Amino acid sequence: MAHIDDNSSNGRTVNMDVNIVPFIDLMSVLVIFLLITAVWSQVSMIQIGSSIYGKRTEAEDSPPPPRAEVAFRVDVKSFGYQVLIGRKLTPIPKLNGKYDEDSLLENLRTVKKLYPEKNDCVITVEDELPYESLVTGMDNLLKAGFPEISIATGGAE
Repeated sequence: MAHIDDNSSNGRTVNMDVNIVPFIDLMSVLVIFLLITAVWSQVSMIQIGSSIYGKRTEAEDSPPPPRAEVAFRVDVKSFGYQVLIGRKLTPIPKLNGKYDEDSLLENLRTVKKLYPEKNDCVITVEDELPYESLVTGMDNLLKAGFPEISIATGGAE
């Protein structure tokens, strides 16, 4: 309650309640709005296989990985594709200035025949290349039977 005293002897005192109902209404509407919008917003994350880029020391002698955990990466570069399976790097150069998608798909299908239980792959792309080249590489990975595709940011090594 608010009380105003003006120090006058003949004046009357004013008792007044502060109406906080509109403020409570505003706060309840804001809380409900924030709860509803929080349900629809979600944080997305690109997952990159930590087994591929994990820290290793050369002093460690680790057993060879199971066939499904062999490092598999496709690099999209300005001169063409590069397919890395294990420690073997296979370049697939451009033909007539265009990416050789048929050779890439053939190479990916060969990898799938060697490692039929392998479903994941990491794809990298140079920063200067158009987005279409990344999507084309991902489409070829899906056609070859690798549905679990991770995108490594920062360009190809």
